Amino acid sequence: MKIEAIDFVNNYETYVREIEAVARLEFKPIIQQMLKIDPHDLITPESYFGHENHARGFVWKIFMQKAKKEGLI
Repeated sequence: MKIEAIDFVNNYETYVREIEAVARLEFKPIIQQMLKIDPHDLITPESYFGHENHARGFVWKIFMQKAKKEGLI
């Protein structure tokens, strides 16, 4: 099922909370940073994802990039 931009924006916090549920405590600051991000800034109105798992993967990618930048992975 295709995920439109508005669906991504509406689900963004849920995707971040899913990561939070499985992440170790040392990743908490990154989770907090990500919760402050306005998901509108991550995509354009024309953006879409082919499947909800692709949208989740996009959020995981952002998480991993931030963790790498912080030297946590």
